[in-house]
Parts: sequence; C-alpha cells; structure tokens
Amino acid sequence: MNHTVTCIPGDGIGPELTEAMKHCVEATGVSIQWDEVNVEWGDSEGNLAGIPNTLIESIRSNRVAIKGPITTPVGRGFRSLNVSLRQMFDLYACLRPCRIFPGSRTRYDNVDVVIVRENTEDLYKGIEYPHDGPFTRSLIQFLQEQAHETIAPDTAIGLKVISKAGSERIVRFAFDYARKKLRKKVTAVHKANIMKYTDGLFSQVAKEVAGHYPDIEFNEILVDNLCMQLVMRPEEFDVLVLPNLYGDIISDLCAGLVGGLGLAPGANIGHDIAIFEATHGSAPKYAGLDKANPAGLILSSVLMLDYLGEPEAAKALEDALSRVILQGKYVTYDFKQHREDPGSVGTSRMAQAIVDEIRRA
Repeated sequence: MNHTVTCIPGDGIGPELTEAMKHCVEATGVSIQWDEVNVEWGDSEGNLAGIPNTLIESIRSNRVAIKGPITTPVGRGFRSLNVSLRQMFDLYACLRPCRIFPGSRTRYDNVDVVIVRENTEDLYKGIEYPHDGPFTRSLIQFLQEQAHETIAPDTAIGLKVISKAGSERIVRFAFDYARKKLRKKVTAVHKANIMKYTDGLFSQVAKEVAGHYPDIEFNEILVDNLCMQLVMRPEEFDVLVLPNLYGDIISDLCAGLVGGLGLAPGANIGHDIAIFEATHGSAPKYAGLDKANPAGLILSSVLMLDYLGEPEAAKALEDALSRVILQGKYVTYDFKQHREDPGSVGTSRMAQAIVDEIRRA
C-alpha cells in the first residue's frame, strides 16, 4: 500500500535525524511518499506559533506526519510549536512507550511502561496571565471579593483546565490500547488529594471508565508516590494514564529508566490525524555534527508504521534497531560506557547498520 506522510525535518539535530529515520523506514519496503514541509525556530510566517499555512494544509491532507525536533524558546517568543499542533488538530492522546533495549546504558533490567498522556488540557492549555497585566489585577480582585482568596497583587496566574469529556476520552484510549496490545493493567495518575476538583474529576472519570473494562486491572496512584515507586519498582507498572503536565514529566522520568531521551519515541493521536515525534529536543550545539542518537525518531517511525497498518514493517524495524543496540558496535556515543569511546559511530552510520540488519533478516 502507498502512503503519503508529511515530514517536518525541524532544526538543530532534526534534519540529520530525519534523514536517518527515512533511510531506515524505506529499507522496510513500505512505500512512502514524503511530503516535506519545514518550520524552524524564529519562523513567524504562518497562522499560529510560526506554523506555515503549507504545513497546516499538508497535515490536513495527509492525516499523518512525522517531525524532527524544533527549538522552543524558553520564557519568551512563541509557545511550543508541538503544543500548538496538538491543540490545532485535537491530538488528544500522547503515546510514549518506554522499554529497555538490551545493550543500552541503564541501571535497570525490567522496564516496559507505556505512558498515555492527555495532550490538550491541563496547564498546557496555556491560559496564563502576566503578573503586571490589567486583566490579572481584575481577576485577583474578583477572586478576593467573590471567593475570599488571598492573592498577592504581583502574582502571575495560570489556569488548570480539566474537563470530564477530555478525561473520559484519554482514559478510554489507554484502556483500548491496553486491550489491543494485550497489556494487563492501567494505572490512573493524579494528585486528587490536593486538587480535589480538577484532578479529582480525572480520578472520578477514570474509575467510571475502568468499570467498562473488567478484563483489565485498574488502580490509581498519586503522582508524587508514582515518582518514588517508578525509581524503586518500575516493573510493577504497565500502562499509565495521566493529565497533561504529569504525563510530560513522568514520560521523561521513564525515559531515564530505560537509557535516556534518545530511546524515547512519541505519538500524538487524534480521531483521524496523528503526528509522530521523538521526545527529546533539538540540541542545537550538536547540529550538523552527525553525532546524535537517531533511535528516538526511528522508534517514533515504528509507531507510525503500526498506525499506518504496516505491523510487519514496524516489527522488522524495531527488531533491527534492537539487534544493533545489543551488538553495541555501530552505535552513537551515548550507548557506550564512556562518552569519549573512540568506537562510537555517528548518526548516519548507526542508521546504515539498522538498514543492513533489516536487509539481512
């Protein structure tokens, strides 16, 4: 079957990782036409957060996209392009599997956790007001007068937005994924003991939805306790479903358990559009050095192939990557015991080793 996929190379290390990913995907034999549209940090031409109209039209047309990392300014400039794309196309589910590949550098030996993160609500909704804005002052005054809240006048305010409908669809996504992939347990993560109305709603809805999936074990845990338990006993967790902010943080923690962000793939999935991306950032200081680990974006393309209905190709690519990591010969520096190991290879050479494994299989 032929597929057309929007491809966004990104900036920093993005373009070289994207080339490595495309090389590996094409080696599986799946027919993909890449509709390449790029956007970089500082690009202000477009509708929202520097998103060009050509990119919006491409994603709407192709329904599937994969992107390299794009730099997000910290504390200034436009909001994250990633967040903007998720909200624009209502990509409500962020899927981030984290499992150990033998041969990777990790302190653990039995981690296989899937993070299902709500992708459009919570604090990442981006409803914020500056500490010195006139609306902020009016809001503070309203809260003081109507709710008797004590708030300092120089306070910046952000709204935590969690809806019943948004919670229900992400929890259902987690249970449907668990059932499809023969997973045994779904754990809802929240802080409902403190945030009784927002996280409390998420907890309530999760319990209601769980009742429709009697074949899958369900439990819930406070997010701070989860952090401790993941470090101590990660093997006890299977599928985690979380509100947006917690999901972002916990997915990075789980990536650390399995060897780092270089091994962390990501999928942003809506009702009929999906965008795939590595979890890590653009690492501008490594741009053009042919040094970055391509595994995160390649694993994201594995998720993409599965989404496209190409499970055999997805498995072939993941298995080839797994063998290359286990052999430990043609891998980037972050897989080595010592970062300065002269035996490490670059991005393109590791990708070629994966391609060679696919062809040998």
